[in-house]
Amino acid sequence: MAYEMLVGLKIKNSHMYQQYREAMQPILQQFGGGFRYDFWVSETLKSATPSPIDRVFTIYFKDKISMEKFFSDSEYLKAKKDFFESSVEATTIIAQYEIST
Repeated sequence: MAYEMLVGLKIKNSHMYQQYREAMQPILQQFGGGFRYDFWVSETLKSATPSPIDRVFTIYFKDKISMEKFFSDSEYLKAKKDFFESSVEATTIIAQYEIST
């Protein structure tokens, strides 16, 4: 089993967001995580949240504890502060679930 999240974002600076992805990817891998799917979305037909979405992806971890450790890691938090906060307008956690590997 693994733990996965389906996430929607509204990107306001794609260049800065790419820098975030590059900075966080090695940290994500250290925690046994990765991306399974990643999409740019041109139109949202229905949404349960008022936040706009133009990027949708799945991010996985070996378990929920690994996910929590990743998101609280000091190196990750620095990358988030340096790049994510200025590049993303809105974040929507669409779902979190366990998957068979």
